[in-house]
Amino acid sequence: MEHVRIDDLREPRRDASEQAIYDMAVAMRVDLDADALIARARADTGLVDLGDTGVEERLRLQVAAVEADAGLSGLGRHLVRDRWLELLRARLRFEEFVRRYPEALEVELEPPVIVVGLPRSGTTHLVNLLAADRRFRSMPWWEIREPIPVLGDGPGPDGVDPRYARCAAEWELTKTMSPMTALMHDRPPFGIEEDCELVDLDMCSYTLEWLARVPQWRDAYLALDQRPHYAFLRRELQVLSFLRGPTRWVLKTPQHLEQIPALLDAFPDATIACTLRDPVAVLQSAITMLAYGDRLRRFEVGADELATYWIDRIERLLRAAVRDVDLIPTERRVDVEFGAFMADDLAMATTILEVAGIGVTPDARAELETYVSRNPRGKQGQVVYDLRADFGLEPDDLYERFAFYLEAFPQIRREVH
Repeated sequence: MEHVRIDDLREPRRDASEQAIYDMAVAMRVDLDADALIARARADTGLVDLGDTGVEERLRLQVAAVEADAGLSGLGRHLVRDRWLELLRARLRFEEFVRRYPEALEVELEPPVIVVGLPRSGTTHLVNLLAADRRFRSMPWWEIREPIPVLGDGPGPDGVDPRYARCAAEWELTKTMSPMTALMHDRPPFGIEEDCELVDLDMCSYTLEWLARVPQWRDAYLALDQRPHYAFLRRELQVLSFLRGPTRWVLKTPQHLEQIPALLDAFPDATIACTLRDPVAVLQSAITMLAYGDRLRRFEVGADELATYWIDRIERLLRAAVRDVDLIPTERRVDVEFGAFMADDLAMATTILEVAGIGVTPDARAELETYVSRNPRGKQGQVVYDLRADFGLEPDDLYERFAFYLEAFPQIRREVH
């Protein structure tokens, strides 16, 4: 396995090609206006109805929060703007689809398996592993980006869904502009991604915090009653199962850590797999990934500010999880300690499937084993992290701050020294 050290996170050293991309990024001028975004999405789709009028209000809150982020480069603003347009178009198409096919909301969903845990705690590997079992419906990245197909935009002679082709082209561009990205978060179009990307159609998730420094939106999001938004997520899953079965979903997103009551309200019969990993290891992985992306998204990386924001953000996630985790019925909860999971991921997947009441059939075992053999840990290489050099942080100070979480889950193993 190749080990890679990114030693210029604080002060990027750019080669000629990266410097050219950076110069373009800072020179871009991107206007952000909620009314203009909505008008553009309506013009692009020929549709008008966004469903919940609160979508527009929450979009305005997000726009205001991004406008307040003075450090975001033109490219950073462009990425956020494009994402908003993508979400608005998808929401318009969703509402139109439900209008045309109201029977989609009559689909009976089977009890799902939902992975809940910190980012960088094994959630991506776990959800992709479970999704290899074809009894599950899951959400690949290409489908999350455009969940509702456009009428008349079906596969061509090659049989490839044009949504997949667009996503694949975008991923190749991302790897060209940001070549270390795949080492930290490989995101091919077929990879299974987070359901908060679906919640985003309601403009109410924490995803924006990964694209910009938006404490205003964080506070507005945390003040929301998430129950109606998680109910909307359930409706989305019904529609997507109507389009393409099966009806038993496997889902994951770190946001669920601080929304356990709303999650259980929407999915009362779910089996919950709680990934447990050293929060300091999680933090160093997350902020390294963000800092690397910020060398283009922002005028300056601002590593200290970045670390301060995400130390606080992860603490908020963990305190909410410790507060609410016992709401999950013990007979439907599986704790997935990171070290044990990495040592024998097949055994952990088997346990989850047994707790979910569906067990492991011979076909399912073969599918899981095939996935594991094709996707060893560190397949793309592995980044070497250094909290002290890159962010001026002492691990012991962070362990003291997160002691409440480690006391609640004593099985978590320390990884950073």
